[in-house]
Amino acid sequence: MTSTRSINFSAGPSALPPSVLAEATAGLLDFAGTGIGIAEISHRSKEFMAFLDETEALIREQLQVPSTHRVLFAQGGGTGQFAAVVLNLLARDVLVRPTLAEGEERVLDYVLTGSWSKAALKEAQQLTAALPGVRLNTVVDAKALSPNNAYDRTPPHSAYNFSADPALIFYCENETVNGVQFSKASESDPSPDAADIDETGFPFHLLPKGKLLPLVADYSSSFMSRPIPRLADHAVIYAGAQKNIAPAGLTILIVREDCLVDTAAAALLGAPPVPSVLSYKYLADGKSVPNTPPVFSIYVAGLVLRRMKALGGLEAFEAVNRRKKEGVYRAIREGEERGVFRGKVGEGEGGSWMNVVWEVVGDGAEERFLKGAGERGMKSLKGHRSVGGIRASLYNAVEEEEVAKLVEYMREFVEAETTA
Repeated sequence: MTSTRSINFSAGPSALPPSVLAEATAGLLDFAGTGIGIAEISHRSKEFMAFLDETEALIREQLQVPSTHRVLFAQGGGTGQFAAVVLNLLARDVLVRPTLAEGEERVLDYVLTGSWSKAALKEAQQLTAALPGVRLNTVVDAKALSPNNAYDRTPPHSAYNFSADPALIFYCENETVNGVQFSKASESDPSPDAADIDETGFPFHLLPKGKLLPLVADYSSSFMSRPIPRLADHAVIYAGAQKNIAPAGLTILIVREDCLVDTAAAALLGAPPVPSVLSYKYLADGKSVPNTPPVFSIYVAGLVLRRMKALGGLEAFEAVNRRKKEGVYRAIREGEERGVFRGKVGEGEGGSWMNVVWEVVGDGAEERFLKGAGERGMKSLKGHRSVGGIRASLYNAVEEEEVAKLVEYMREFVEAETTA
């Protein structure tokens, strides 16, 4: 099976492990010995509910999710969560602060580091435009700080301007289109004057102190690729599962208990109404099956998570993912030195582990690079239509040996371009 398959560097839907695909294929005919396929079985059957519980337990164990947070399975992807986080967190804020003092506002903070955080802000603007007393605050816009007027680095910590008491604080941990990702360096929460603060990490130390923070993170393209820094301090973490662990259709949520609010009660106090399908409390009360969930995607996710645990868990995958991205960035630097490649985001400027982006310099050079890659069985390397260039997505299922083949080809291409 593996010998006939292309090496899939797609940004999503992404590669999945061949062994999991084979197991899932069998499950389409017979799930858990029921004689009924996974795509046919009741989502409330004892067999599927047991599998759902196991899948949740695998996430909890590998990410060390605390008991203060619920793990939920939903639909709608990241785009659905752009709306859900606004509506649920506004409802929470209205219940906490049912009346505002004169001149007081409910502020939603957005950190802009690329296309997806910008899209999240746009959705929030549409949802709140007609709401009195609600204001959106751009904490920082990395594009405005870039000498290239592009989302090509994480912003310096000195540029952040968090609100004192926001109803929501949003950031996207990894930007798939632009290849920008926050590092893990802030996990230990150093003091603001510490000498070893990594400016490419998310500035947890600058967040408002002394309260349950309404911190929301989009982890769609890096979920389960490495540990999540300061997970317990987040109100909501969500991830479209089609990058690292499942086919499209499944959204995984990690929601702090205080965000499972009665949205109907909040609406009576003036909060915008929340459709049931977007309500975290509705989803939690229904144990992720208040309506039919994406059953097959959950099944594949569970199989992938089982495989991850068997192969050493998140720490093992983090180590492999680190080596994969280091190899590609090294090859880009070598190509830059010879005038063939141009990196779009430096590894030390917030370069993504999952989505490495670069340009091939010269007339027709990009087409030649893509053609040669295709001839070697390497697919989906063309960059996002909005930014162009090359993008190699190095998700969990892309094996280290496959990335090594890409690196070898990159070096061969550089040699051919400079000796022709």
